[in-house]
Amino acid sequence: MKLKIRYEKRYEVLEVNSEEMWVTFSLEDGQDLTQEEKENRIQDAFEKEFNRPDYNNWHNFDRHRGNLKKQFRKDDQEPDTSDGMATVADNSQEEKLSQQYEYEELCQKLREVLKPEYAEVIIAVCLEDKTPEEYAVERGEKRDTVYKRLQRAKKKYKEIL
Repeated sequence: MKLKIRYEKRYEVLEVNSEEMWVTFSLEDGQDLTQEEKENRIQDAFEKEFNRPDYNNWHNFDRHRGNLKKQFRKDDQEPDTSDGMATVADNSQEEKLSQQYEYEELCQKLREVLKPEYAEVIIAVCLEDKTPEEYAVERGEKRDTVYKRLQRAKKKYKEIL
């Protein structure tokens, strides 16, 4: 018997033993049926058991993916002049959160490995893109002190890596 199996959006045909399939699906009352009727009942049972749920699950999950068609409108509404980009997901907040988590994780690692004064100067100058002069004014320290502390911090960090 040839059994049609749905694979993604199309059917594949597979040659199987009809008697084994009859037992597999626990179909009853098959003594007075013709071979063709048995095959039809097996195919129907297979459709119900395997083909429809897989397709429906896939369809429910993917039906809007990549679909930039303009949305349906009623006759009394203005025509839609958008480019369809309103239907595309906006992941900018997730990206910002991800970057924030990475930044915080890196700061935490620096604080664990280095002394607090070294970690803070590296975070301010290297990660937050402040100049050593800005950091010195902010902390009320001399510029040369900040430069020397930054050099020491970079040297310590390279030793650790």
